[in-house]
Amino acid sequence: MNEQAQTSNDPRDDLRQAKILVVDDEPVNVALLERLLRNDGYRHITTTTDAREVLPLYREQRHDIVLLDIRMPHKDGFQVMAELRELDGEDYVPLLVLTAQIDAETRIRALEEGARDFLDKPFDRWEVLTRIRNMLEVRLLHKRVKEQNRELERRVLERTRELNETRLEIIRRLGRAAEYRDNETGNHIIRMSQMAQHLARAAGLPEERCELILHAAPMHDIGKIGIPDHILLKPGKLDAEEWEIMKRHVQIGAEILSGHDSELMRLARTIALTHHERWDGKGYPRGLAGEEIPIEGRIVAIADVFDALTSERPYKRAWSAEEAVAEICRGAGNHFDPRLVAHFETILPEVLAIRERYSDD
Repeated sequence: MNEQAQTSNDPRDDLRQAKILVVDDEPVNVALLERLLRNDGYRHITTTTDAREVLPLYREQRHDIVLLDIRMPHKDGFQVMAELRELDGEDYVPLLVLTAQIDAETRIRALEEGARDFLDKPFDRWEVLTRIRNMLEVRLLHKRVKEQNRELERRVLERTRELNETRLEIIRRLGRAAEYRDNETGNHIIRMSQMAQHLARAAGLPEERCELILHAAPMHDIGKIGIPDHILLKPGKLDAEEWEIMKRHVQIGAEILSGHDSELMRLARTIALTHHERWDGKGYPRGLAGEEIPIEGRIVAIADVFDALTSERPYKRAWSAEEAVAEICRGAGNHFDPRLVAHFETILPEVLAIRERYSDD
């Protein structure tokens, strides 16, 4: 194997900067091709007379063109082409086959295996340089197109990320708009949504679903926007008529969130509509029971109640974490899904860390 490289002082000389690999078991052929190429100004030429060295050489340098003999010991050109095709997959591998055989069968098989062109032995200087130049022009154009596509894809992904972040921020702010009406800081939705995500993960939901719950849960009480202040902010206990009005916030929230076919909005609507249902069927608005209640609604119900219990309100003191956990456990099998309550107990350290990180103070 022989490799030499020189530094070009001409940045416009893209073709002459191309990396070329010459593979032929006849040293005289290798030497001739290398001399022709160097005399024409090509600077990055690697040669080998051993077909077994082609794959490691190509893997290391990713040559722009491979001049490949067909009849070689150890591995023939067809085996080498198959290895290169497997390595590069759908990429454009410029293979220029060197052959003294001109029969149609050999040429057809070479084309089927990935050859792009042929050089017949003995070599003609003009033909060698012209075919190599033509193939390199295609190769460099292919590389530029790939680079442009990568840049375009990067920009699309970046723009998509920005749009998603903007959408999620709007969702969070909508949730806080509702919470600010009866929660001075609005941190409740941050805490309960993260608690719900952890609980969903503990329950074995797919990570993608857990992420959706994190982003959909902040809108669980968006329907409070439609509840009159004299009821929503009443410091004392609501009477029967006021309570019926208060319960309407779930339908109001579902109506606000309906009409869009994105998975996130559909899940947000489901959570808004079902997080006040109870395991024993005594919840609202539809009196669903057990697993009739979507699991996302059951998850948010636990996270919402726990954070509400441990948060101070104008009409109540904040419960301790121990008191709140005990209340959640008492509700297992009647208010809450007992299996989810058990999972909630296992993630209590994470829940308390969330409360600490997003404290109302």
